[in-house]
Amino acid sequence: MYKSLPIAIGLLLAAPAMAADHPAAASGSTTLLASNCFNCHGTDGRTTHAIPPLAGVAKPHLITLLKEYKEGKREATIMHQLAKGYTDEEIDGIADYFSKQKR
Repeated sequence: MYKSLPIAIGLLLAAPAMAADHPAAASGSTTLLASNCFNCHGTDGRTTHAIPPLAGVAKPHLITLLKEYKEGKREATIMHQLAKGYTDEEIDGIADYFSKQKR
């Protein structure tokens, strides 16, 4: 299990860049971008464990959090690294997607 951990982390870090190259992402599909969050935050942002759920959280709050991670103002194990891979437009789309999900 531990041997595959570096590969899994590498895939998580590369996901925003890979999504940007995907035709659906280029056409504005925020679902594809948001799906990068499902591994930790649960499908459609609904999680029941230590990582906070994103479903139903207000869009402005999610944008603020993601930008704080991106700018290094908020510390985390991995979010500060992942957020750096998203543009402001992608952050807006991801926040919009999760804010519309039911808790």
